[in-house]
Amino acid sequence: MRGPARGEQPLYWVGSAKRDLLAFPEAVKDGIGTALSIAQFWRETPRGEAVERERAPECWRLWRITTETPYRAVYTVRFRWAVYVLHCFQKKSHRGIRTPKPDVELVLQRLRLARQDHENRYGKSKRET
Repeated sequence: MRGPARGEQPLYWVGSAKRDLLAFPEAVKDGIGTALSIAQFWRETPRGEAVERERAPECWRLWRITTETPYRAVYTVRFRWAVYVLHCFQKKSHRGIRTPKPDVELVLQRLRLARQDHENRYGKSKRET
């Protein structure tokens, strides 16, 4: 296992996000893994979109589509010292691109857990990003 590279933010997984990602097809895991690696260095990804901008503007959704099945990973770079992966899931509905409400609620719950974890690890700061 390698140590972090210069400028690389640590990546933390909340809840079952990592286990859920590992259940995805290889091509999907590779694509999302690459995008998360980019987020660790540059705090953004080329294929990210905000999740429910009004409710969770600090969270970003990554996606990779394989054979008409949308897979998504939601992460945040809101916190100054780390990147948190909040949720990985397969979108079941093919109606629209909107993230289903139960998934948004889970993201918001896990965002609170990530905030708490970040404060425990690094202390409370005036500015999170």
